[in-house]
Amino acid sequence: MTRQTIPAAGPCTLFLFGANGDLVKRLLMPALYNLGRDGLLDRNLRIVGVDHNPATAAEFAQRLHAFMRERADKGGEGAGKGLDEKLWARLAKRLDYQTGDFLDPATYTALAKRIDKTSHGNAIFYLATSPRFFPEVAQRLGEAGLLDESAGGYRRVVVEKPFGTDLASAEALNACLLKVMSERQIYRIDHYLGKETVQNILVSRFSNGLFESFWNNHYIDHVQITAAETVGVETRGAFYDQTGALRDMVPNHLFQLLAMVAMEPPAAFGADAVRGEKAKVIGAIRPWSAKMALKNSVRGQYTAGKQGRKRLAGYRQEDRVAADSQTETYVALKVMIDNWRWAGVPFYLRTGKRMSVRDTEIAICFKPAPYAQFRESELERPKPNYLKIQIQPNEGMWFDLQAKRPGPELVMENVELGFAYKDFFKMTPATGYETLIYDCLTGDQTLFQRADNIENGWRAVQPFLDAWAQDGEVHEYPAGEDGPEAGNELLARDKREWHRLG
Repeated sequence: MTRQTIPAAGPCTLFLFGANGDLVKRLLMPALYNLGRDGLLDRNLRIVGVDHNPATAAEFAQRLHAFMRERADKGGEGAGKGLDEKLWARLAKRLDYQTGDFLDPATYTALAKRIDKTSHGNAIFYLATSPRFFPEVAQRLGEAGLLDESAGGYRRVVVEKPFGTDLASAEALNACLLKVMSERQIYRIDHYLGKETVQNILVSRFSNGLFESFWNNHYIDHVQITAAETVGVETRGAFYDQTGALRDMVPNHLFQLLAMVAMEPPAAFGADAVRGEKAKVIGAIRPWSAKMALKNSVRGQYTAGKQGRKRLAGYRQEDRVAADSQTETYVALKVMIDNWRWAGVPFYLRTGKRMSVRDTEIAICFKPAPYAQFRESELERPKPNYLKIQIQPNEGMWFDLQAKRPGPELVMENVELGFAYKDFFKMTPATGYETLIYDCLTGDQTLFQRADNIENGWRAVQPFLDAWAQDGEVHEYPAGEDGPEAGNELLARDKREWHRLG
């Protein structure tokens, strides 16, 4: 985004429910600060924090300022070099605060009076709360008439993940939301879709004839999608122990990456066309039987280990985690997409905490070239070519090729062709929420999930949840390593192996 090419969003009153929570101070306010830096916020944007803790607007702004300044000094995620106090002061003037219980109708009566007249009645309600409040807040917004657009201004609701904990709860949440508003008013947000390299997947696929011509089962052997983290559960022990790696990452983040890779070309790059194709490909994931779900999945949990010289506690020793917990901190899955483009091509997904490196990547493995001509050399079989799309931390794309090492012998080396975003583009500090908040302010739903996409994702995940509830072994792995050996065996039985991380 640059201020030279993109206009500022229109006026709006933005209500942040759960204003004193971690999400608002750590990601949403920094993102709004960065949008202000780039000239993308209307001068009549008003931001109202909503929470049960009593506070004045000045106290709310002061707490956010202290956190933002400390974060900028430490070079936190999405932060530049130091806090621009003049820029912050302009943002702080937009801040207001409403004390109120999310379940009290009086709170919503008070909010109605805070919709700024200069915003033409436009309002966005951002639910940065515990998921248990999503249906409650939505219902009360509807009862208070705050979602009524008949006066001319728009009314939108932003819902953070998780969108349910299984298929039944996801369907119930969608039904609750759609009872009080239309689908075009709902913005189900997944911050992975705000990352530049994720958005670039579609551009790279559909604007380069070289890619799209071999983007099918004739040339691709398999696809790997990995989200590896070096951190443990940190302060989220109570939440994570009730959730686990699969619910936390697969039906949202990993399936969104899968959809970007596997979807058919949309008729146009409009919200309905893109989201429709994504819903189709997620809906085409083969529903495994209980027996096949167990065979095609691995659950893991980290034990005590180390990263470098640092000793790390095991998952069961983490704060607010049950001493006998069977919750998975690692999951590996094999899924199949039953359509013409991808028939016979397995998609391997894995995510885990306390792994060796932080790395979110898509590795597309191409079928090997014929190798009979190399039978007189020491080379038994050329290594496969991979196209690696790295989402974080080193955003970019690389293609693995085989080349002859200089010298009299026929010895092949693996070389990489590609680019890192930082080497070609000026990358301003960002949290990943900037694009998504801007899109919500401008009414572009392309990067937000639709109800059918959400439900299709849970429909694909449900067989694993059901099978694990009956017979799900949890394999241990030391913190600092790349998951349990069973995760490697999942690919080894197909005569494949995980692409090396990092």
